[in-house]
Amino acid sequence: MRKISVQLLLLCAVIGIQVQAQQSRIRQRISINENWKFFKYTGKPDQLIYDVRPDVADRNDDVVADSRPTASIAVNAQAPVLKNWILPSANEFIADPDKHHHRPAGNPGADFPFVQSSFDDGKWETVQLPHDWAINGPFYTEADAIVGGGMGRLPVQGVGWYRRKLDIPRADKGRQVYLDIDGAMSYAIVWLNGHLVGGWPYGYNSFRLDLTPYMRPGEDNQLAIRIDNPANSARWYPGAGLYRDVWLTKVNPVHVAQWGTGVTTRNVSATAATVDIAVTLKNAAAADVSTKIITEIFDPAGKKVATLPAVEAVVRKDENRKIRSFATLANPLRWGPLPAQHPHLYTAKTKVYAGNILADEYVTTFGIRTLQFDPVKGLLVNDMPVRMHGVNQHHDLGALGAAFNIRAAERQLEILRELGCNVIRLAHNPPAPGLLDLTDKMGFLVIDEIFDSWETKKTPLDFHLIFPDWHEPDTRAFIRRDRNHPSVIAWSFGNEVGEQYTAEKGAAVAAELYKIVKEEDSTRPATASMNYAKPDMPFPTVIDILSLNYQGEGIRDAPAYKGLIGIRTTPLYPAFQQAFPDKMILSSETASTLSTRGTYLFPVTTEASAPVNEGAGGDGNHKIVSSYELYTAAFGASPDKVFASQDKHPYVAGEFVWSGFDYLGEPTPYYTARSSYSGIIDLAGLPKDRFYLYQSRWRPDLPMAHLLPHWTWPGREGLVTPVHVFTSGDEAELFVNNVSMGRRHKRPYEYRLRWDSILYQPGELRVITYKNGKYWAADTLHTAGAPVRLQLSADRHQISPDGKDVSFITITVVDKNGVPAPTAADQLSIEVSGAGGFVAADNGDPADLTAFSATARKLYSGKCVVIVRSLEGVKGNITVVVKAADLESARLVLHSK
Repeated sequence: MRKISVQLLLLCAVIGIQVQAQQSRIRQRISINENWKFFKYTGKPDQLIYDVRPDVADRNDDVVADSRPTASIAVNAQAPVLKNWILPSANEFIADPDKHHHRPAGNPGADFPFVQSSFDDGKWETVQLPHDWAINGPFYTEADAIVGGGMGRLPVQGVGWYRRKLDIPRADKGRQVYLDIDGAMSYAIVWLNGHLVGGWPYGYNSFRLDLTPYMRPGEDNQLAIRIDNPANSARWYPGAGLYRDVWLTKVNPVHVAQWGTGVTTRNVSATAATVDIAVTLKNAAAADVSTKIITEIFDPAGKKVATLPAVEAVVRKDENRKIRSFATLANPLRWGPLPAQHPHLYTAKTKVYAGNILADEYVTTFGIRTLQFDPVKGLLVNDMPVRMHGVNQHHDLGALGAAFNIRAAERQLEILRELGCNVIRLAHNPPAPGLLDLTDKMGFLVIDEIFDSWETKKTPLDFHLIFPDWHEPDTRAFIRRDRNHPSVIAWSFGNEVGEQYTAEKGAAVAAELYKIVKEEDSTRPATASMNYAKPDMPFPTVIDILSLNYQGEGIRDAPAYKGLIGIRTTPLYPAFQQAFPDKMILSSETASTLSTRGTYLFPVTTEASAPVNEGAGGDGNHKIVSSYELYTAAFGASPDKVFASQDKHPYVAGEFVWSGFDYLGEPTPYYTARSSYSGIIDLAGLPKDRFYLYQSRWRPDLPMAHLLPHWTWPGREGLVTPVHVFTSGDEAELFVNNVSMGRRHKRPYEYRLRWDSILYQPGELRVITYKNGKYWAADTLHTAGAPVRLQLSADRHQISPDGKDVSFITITVVDKNGVPAPTAADQLSIEVSGAGGFVAADNGDPADLTAFSATARKLYSGKCVVIVRSLEGVKGNITVVVKAADLESARLVLHSK
């Protein structure tokens, strides 16, 4: 008996060892963000180029490319080209095998020092990813800068190299090892151990390269990545470098392919839902393999609620095979947008067996929900109407640049949630994958977008140069990556493209892209945003939902816009509805109202909407736009004008304001500045007055009132200083020093209450608002005295010691009574010590060309924001001290634990 027990124990031990060894060889996804070496040329770069491209002599990137004289463009035809070695990287996303690219013989770049293991990169900068090489500046200040205001006046242009040693143990022999890059800006080309692996030109897409043929298990493996980011390639700040996460994925030869699961749902109700799962298996083994797939589904609490029937299939050598199965769930918890619904998330765990051996395990997060796009009722999610209160968001994170940071993105969404926003249009490119993880969890809806240009250029070196080769693989990769996110409700495959102007020819390009989108995902509508195409043109016939940029509320049609040059249209909602009665209409871009936080100029227009002009809402010397929130870009409209147009046409599903946050680049109307003026929230994340106007509309049940302007105007005593009130109430009474200035009620199509004849006198400004005749909310402003001290407040006092987590600290200057000093512009000195470090600071001034990385910065309209990051592995206190001459300093302690 004892002998049998010993043998049984030995057998169990052997089985345990085998199981442990087997589990260690299942899929691994390893972050390789740490310890990169970085170098950027300051002179002429190497010539390991993707392709020859126009040599743009005109340095002013703020002029639309089509207006440039052709004499300004020359071609460098002598440079060697690596394009034919890069194109095969796209083959997985080209549907027709006959169009697949074949790699030529040879190994370009093998003799270049930077790709070789023996090269000494000890003097290169050590960086951690995500890394935006341009964000620390300095800003270009000259008028004819190589990178002007359109691209943010930061040094994005040029060629940079990243190098890193990879740990590929001997045990990985026989496995597939992939390099997964979430985003590289741009024209990324990759070498491993001196071998050209492949690349991807478009800077916003995620992509995968197979390192397996070039790796040396058990030895040092040298990875080298070349980034080539041209000036004149974008209309906004693109960022530069390896600006998103980078991963190694290790799998067995038979495995779930890249983004290889597609989960859809049907027959969804409160009592049941059918979940369909398509799994694409990739066989990189030397022979055909018999496989079995089993998928289990887990509810939001982690409880297993279904096991799909096992499916057996033979996967041929070098084949990608799609295998389908389904299950019906009882009483599903549906995913829906907050606040009326809840974003419930399920997971599907797919196990792949090669023979009887577990070869791969793959987890997919998904949601169960229904979408309807009704031409009269608008959007319905799970049969509930959802009015779209949307904003457009560019991909930069303000002073952090394009380098993705999950907490910074989460903070932006938190601020938008407070605003009342429930849907985001990702303008005009695929986001970092982590952003969609956040929108899934936080219950935001998303229109996911790709391409600001197709064949017709907007800037000399934009996507049009590579559109012929890359539009299909980029579109398929974009959708395949994001299709399982329940927050994504629609695909947009173009923004204001030039093909709107080319009639049937342009519509044919749109139809080609539409077909690709539908082949990848037939469950969501596909659209492209139109700022020119009219109802009688062929372009809008192609798309599922009508996405109008500015045309819905009318362009240059209000009295104040008479005489302006450019497109002029009356509100086109009725014409589009009449031409396409079966298509839902939404405004994918509205407003483009402009302002700088906390600044007010006089006199104030009596119109509901007016273009910014010098002396009429704008001050070009100081590069400010009045924060009365009435002044717009020449093609734009105030929020009030947009609201009225949408209320007069209630079948319109909603709007996407341009823009949610200020963003780097495109600083209309002052292109000597560095960031936009169009945000509801400034670049530092501080709300402008407009925030409260939108909040009053989007959160009608929230008791709120907001007064503007501030009430500290030395020298304006006795002068007309209009007072406006934003409130979710319908009536208000205004008081100056306890004297009533009258009670006013909102009239039809009126969204603010105005007292335009108030004479300024120091003291107290107070408003009491009412709704349906009852008290609703109040707001009070006081005249500030001389600034006395600084105050600090943090969005979070405790952060994680992972070296990535950040806290945003707002600095405010106040007088002796604690009243904020709204015009303070004191120079600050910022010190951070302990378990964290200073990252950046910003005051929200679009014209401030102080580097974000500088620890000395001025207040703007009395405020500034400091970003502090934890140190990896270091727990303890983080002390922030801010000083200014003649003011009491402020100290704040955060905790990293």
